[in-house]
Amino acid sequence: MNTEWIAPNRGLGKAEDAVILLARLLLAALFLLFGWNKLMDISGTTAYMDQLGVPASELAAMAAAVIELGAGAALVVGLWTRPVACLLAIYALVAALIGHPYWATEGAQQYADTVNFYKNLSIAGGSLLLLATGPGRHALDAIRRSS
Repeated sequence: MNTEWIAPNRGLGKAEDAVILLARLLLAALFLLFGWNKLMDISGTTAYMDQLGVPASELAAMAAAVIELGAGAALVVGLWTRPVACLLAIYALVAALIGHPYWATEGAQQYADTVNFYKNLSIAGGSLLLLATGPGRHALDAIRRSS
């Protein structure tokens, strides 16, 4: 059986670049959708952050919307991919800890918080993987590197 395609540190060429592009787009979809929702309901986002005890909740709500929209857009076009991926990994971890404290809730809320906590950990993991791999060839970063 030929297992060369799964050898460590060996690129898959064009297929790898397509997979990295797809990964960027899938990560971006979440941040663009929820960033837009936060921005369109900033008062609701602020109220949620108040409920969580986040200091300066109005500023935090606006920062969350801007981070999610800006980082999502950057991922789509592959601009500043590694720093954005690092930022999103940290953001997802902080959001997991602050926004989904499943250890402090009960019943249906605990289940929802558990799912969202581990979803955020997975997003952080995907972001770290993107940090390690870079943007691939289908990205503004690749164009900037080659010029």
